[in-house]
Amino acid sequence: MASTIDNSEKARVQKENIFLFVPNLIGYTRIILASMSLYYMPIHPKTCVLLYCISCLLDAVDGNAARYFNQCSRFGAVLDMVTDRCTTACLLCFLSIQNPKWTILFQFLISLDFASHYMHMYSSMTEGSSSHKKIAEGGSWYLRLYYTNNVVLFLMCAGNELFFVLLYVLSVANIAQPLNVIWLAALSVSGVICFAKQFINVVQIVNASRVLAAMDQNDRIKQGLTKSK
Repeated sequence: MASTIDNSEKARVQKENIFLFVPNLIGYTRIILASMSLYYMPIHPKTCVLLYCISCLLDAVDGNAARYFNQCSRFGAVLDMVTDRCTTACLLCFLSIQNPKWTILFQFLISLDFASHYMHMYSSMTEGSSSHKKIAEGGSWYLRLYYTNNVVLFLMCAGNELFFVLLYVLSVANIAQPLNVIWLAALSVSGVICFAKQFINVVQIVNASRVLAAMDQNDRIKQGLTKSK
C-alpha cells in the first residue's frame, strides 16, 4: 500500500510543469508589462509609469505566491532576478539617452547591479545553498537583514525603483520651475534608499568574492597545490 502511494506521489510530481507554476506565470506577466512600459517610455510617460510600477509591485507578489502554493523553484528565483535586472537596466539606458552627461553614472549603476547579483547568486549556488536569499550566519548582517526581512526588502527595492522612475518623469517632463515640497521629499527619501541599495550591491560583490576565494583555497588544498595553515 505504501509503495502504491509513493508511486502515485512520484507520478504527480513528474507531471508538474515548473514553467506553469503560479509564481512563474506572475513572472511572465511582469515581463509583458515591463516590455509594454518600455514601448511607451519615449511616447507616453503616464502609461509607461503605470505599467512599470505594476510590473515592479508584482515582484512582491510572486514570492508570496511561491510560498503559498508551495511552488518555490530555482527557475522562478532566476526568472525573478533576471527580470528585475533587465527592467531596471532598460530604464537606466533611457535615462542615459535623456541625460547624456550622466551616461557614465548610469553605466556604472547597470554594471554594479548585474555584477553584484550574478556573483551573489553564483556563489550561493556553488556553495550549495538552496536559495540566494539564505545568508550564512558568518556572512554580512546587512545582507541577512536585506534578504530575510520582507519589509526591508520591499522598501529597499521599491524605493530604489521609485527614485529612477522619478528621474524618468523629470527627464521627459522637462520641468524648468523649482520642484515643490512633495517632489523634493520623494526624491530625497527615494534617493537615500537608492544609495543604500547600491551599498548592498557593493557588499554583495565583496561577500561573494570572499566566498568564491575561500572555496578556491579549499580546492587548492585538496589538490595539494597549497598547504593548509
